[in-house]
Amino acid sequence: MAKKEEKKAPTVVAPNPRRVKAITKYLRIAPRKVRVVLGTIKKRPVMEAMGVLSLLNKKGAVMALKTLKSAVANAKNLGLDEKRLIVADVRADGGPVLKRFLTRSMGRADRLLKRTTHLTVVVCEGTKFWGGTMPEDAKAKQKKKAASAA
Repeated sequence: MAKKEEKKAPTVVAPNPRRVKAITKYLRIAPRKVRVVLGTIKKRPVMEAMGVLSLLNKKGAVMALKTLKSAVANAKNLGLDEKRLIVADVRADGGPVLKRFLTRSMGRADRLLKRTTHLTVVVCEGTKFWGGTMPEDAKAKQKKKAASAA
């Protein structure tokens, strides 16, 4: 009896292959504290964002830097140029809330909400080049523009 050939499902291509993301879940910090830090790096080049995060004296900055480095590593793995990466989108969404109680006087109790965060960082490849020398294709285009203008 011959084996029947199984049809393989077509491979799914990402809607925008030039956008790469990294997600860190269940961080033990409130989302509103992380959002203060994320506002400083939105729409910046990745190298500049890493510098800003490394200088901030906040717990959320350390977590955001770790997630940003993971997104850059994912982008490099997919063949994107590290020096052209821009922080396209950063989000701090609320995760599950740990509910605890704090005992008070006269038999009462107060509720403590220990919030968690899901942090998402999306990087994309931009047109500008960050630092150093320009790549060869960009140099050739500039020479071509200068020759056509003259």
